[in-house]
This record gives sequence, C-alpha cells and structure tokens, in this order.
Amino acid sequence: MYRATRRTVALSVLAFMAACGKPKSRFKTYSGPPVTQIVVNKGKRRLYLLSGTTVLKAYDVGLGFAPVGTKQFEGDGKTPEGLYFIDRFNPRSRYHLSVGVSYPRPEQVALAESLGRKAGGDIFIHGWGPEGRQLADQKRDWTAGCIAVNDEEIEEIFAMVTTGVPIIINP
Repeated sequence: MYRATRRTVALSVLAFMAACGKPKSRFKTYSGPPVTQIVVNKGKRRLYLLSGTTVLKAYDVGLGFAPVGTKQFEGDGKTPEGLYFIDRFNPRSRYHLSVGVSYPRPEQVALAESLGRKAGGDIFIHGWGPEGRQLADQKRDWTAGCIAVNDEEIEEIFAMVTTGVPIIINP
C-alpha cells in the first residue's frame, strides 16, 4: 500500500510540474502570408516585415552605437545600408535569437581592404538577451552595428522570416 501511495504522489507531482513548470518556448510558429521583404528605416528606427506591399508587422529598433552613415569598417558602430539578404539563423545567440544579414558584400570587403581595414561582419537582427536588456535601458542605439528588437519581437521575426528574404536598410 505504501509503495502505491508513493508512486501516486510522485506521478501527481510530475504531472503538476509538467503542466505548470514548462518554460515558454522561444521558438514560435507562423502560418500567415510569407514575408517577402524586410525594410529598415534607420532614421525612424523602424523595421517592417512585408508580404508584397502589405506590412505584416512593424517594430521599433535599436541600431549600432554610431548609427549615422553606412558601415564601412569593423568596429565603427554603424549599421549597414543597402540591399542584403537573410542568410542564417542563430538559435543560440547571446542576444536571445538572431537572424543573419548578408553583410558585407564583396565590394565592401574590397573597399575596406584597400584602406588596410576589415569590413566587419556578423550583422544580425537580434533580441536583447540579458546583456542587451541592460544596455537598451541605458540608450537606444547600443549594438556594434546590428539591428536590435526586444526578445519577444525577435521570436516573431525568427518564426516569420526565411533564408533568402531581401532586407533593405535605408538611411
């Protein structure tokens, strides 16, 4: 009798923990219209996900710590401008989740190298994560050149966007 009671209590506790203790997944699903383009307007600090000409979602963003002008060199704190493509996804980002932007283009690498510099890379749309949350509280533009949204918003973007989607980053 004692063994059956222990087993019942243990199973009840496990069932309770499974129902109440499950952490919220950061991997959302999306089944709406496809995102065919991303537009970032740096001056307005806005990112738009579009399907054709219809805006599906819009977000306020943070940019590189020196946001005016286009990125030319590693460490300049600028967010690139121009046409790029979504080229990778990082589910283990230190900034919660991140979606890769195809910067730099070959001509940007060549320009930087001709001046004895590196063009940089690893430009992402990403969340805040623990580190970014603290920085975002201090100032709006805090990244090294990436485009930052809060963690809940990057979960939506991560679910909605696919590899190959063009991203246009305007001044």
